[in-house]
Amino acid sequence: MKVICVIPARFASTRLPGKPLALIAGKPMIQHVYTKACQAKLPEEVIVATDDQKVVEVVQGFGGNVVMTSSEHPSGTDRLAEVALNYPDVDVIVNVQGDEPMITPQVIDALAEAFIKDPNLSMATLKTLMEPEEYDNPNAVKVITDLNDYALYFSRSLVPYPRKKTDDFRVYKHVGIYAYRRDFLLQYAALEPTPLEQIESLEQLRVLENGFKIKVLNSDFHGIGIDTKEDLEVVNKLFAQNK
Repeated sequence: MKVICVIPARFASTRLPGKPLALIAGKPMIQHVYTKACQAKLPEEVIVATDDQKVVEVVQGFGGNVVMTSSEHPSGTDRLAEVALNYPDVDVIVNVQGDEPMITPQVIDALAEAFIKDPNLSMATLKTLMEPEEYDNPNAVKVITDLNDYALYFSRSLVPYPRKKTDDFRVYKHVGIYAYRRDFLLQYAALEPTPLEQIESLEQLRVLENGFKIKVLNSDFHGIGIDTKEDLEVVNKLFAQNK
């Protein structure tokens, strides 16, 4: 089974313009993500997919593999699908967000391995136990799963709602890292946006609304997605502390 890792890196972020090139410990964010992804064992290739020549030049500058994609894509999934079209021999694509410099190679391998274990798997992602202070934060996406660890729903609201709170009450945070079987990714990207997807502004709901399944793996990974200057400052402090 051939696995590749693709890192979508859109330059024109609304809240943090030029985000892929923002510096963390003296290096551009995209370089940190790329380096971590290259440490994973199962992907045969790591590719940055961007829409801006400045990102292309930076990635090439540190010796990375990069492709230019359309600037018209409404989402990272569409950018990913464009790359997938050019890799017909690939079986599984792991999508690592370009703003996750804390990503670990173990997370990437865990997602890829799920497809080795289950040849019928179409799509997989991660969940981790959520801290109570995030319960009311709409930016912390919650996920609930069935008894076989397939997603029932993703929401920005608190789910499940603890009307009768018990000792085993748990809230799980969705970790926005995905893996797809290539054929399913192309099928998914071709689907029209769905009502719940648009209401919650959560693209993965399109999969569930069309009757497909998403496997959700348990993980202890707690990444920090960088969307603002404040997020960037927090991650720079963490990198300084780790050094």
